[in-house]
Amino acid sequence: MIKGLICDIDGVVLRDDRPLPGARELVARLMAGPFRFAFLTNFSSQTPGDLRNRFLAAGIDVPTEHFYTSAMATAEFLDDQAGDRRKAFVIGEGALVHALYQAGFTLTETDADYVVLGETRYYNFEMIQRAVNLIRQGARFVATNPDVAGPAGRPSCGALAAPIEKITGRRPFYVGKPNPFMMRATLRYLATHSDETWMAGDNMDTDIIAGLQAGMETVLVLSGVSRQEDLALYPYRPQHVVADAQELAALLDRAAAG
Repeated sequence: MIKGLICDIDGVVLRDDRPLPGARELVARLMAGPFRFAFLTNFSSQTPGDLRNRFLAAGIDVPTEHFYTSAMATAEFLDDQAGDRRKAFVIGEGALVHALYQAGFTLTETDADYVVLGETRYYNFEMIQRAVNLIRQGARFVATNPDVAGPAGRPSCGALAAPIEKITGRRPFYVGKPNPFMMRATLRYLATHSDETWMAGDNMDTDIIAGLQAGMETVLVLSGVSRQEDLALYPYRPQHVVADAQELAALLDRAAAG
């Protein structure tokens, strides 16, 4: 019996800042219950409040508690791993800084235990140089997600990590999808188990593989990155394939009916 849904945002509910077909119907279905649900994003530059405002601008009202981000997952990962090593040099925007501060980290530009990278519009040469020097001095390199481009083609975390990785020879640990840690963190946030929660997303390389590796039933939504013909290219498959968010809502109706 399905009890929860984790749903990707871009490519399922929104494209840039416009609602995709069926987005409102899907949200109405989820708000009616009985499922626990979270809208999930790999992008670390927005807080749940920011995401709620983004949805509102598209005419969709979702309370802030139904959003989970890679910034939140990164803070959880580091909180679990750091012990008393809690000094971080952060390249990112307010959402990531806030999440790490809430987890008890001290932000520093010197003698850092971690270099933590997320999306930012203010990336520059000095940030790259400082991150490189800290990693060479022993700081561990952690990044929120491996995506190279975000909505509207904006450079994302994977693109920003590339020069630091090239110079240091150190690949960051990426917390976000397709790392199943992101899914496990969201499951903990929802207080559901993998065998009773579905993952819905538009990307076989991130959403679907992350859900499968976390032991979840998966739904590929064909309104974003991956297409029906792409399925033949992968050794793994989603359990369900739907055209858009409206078909996803109908699928949830059938699942709720047993």
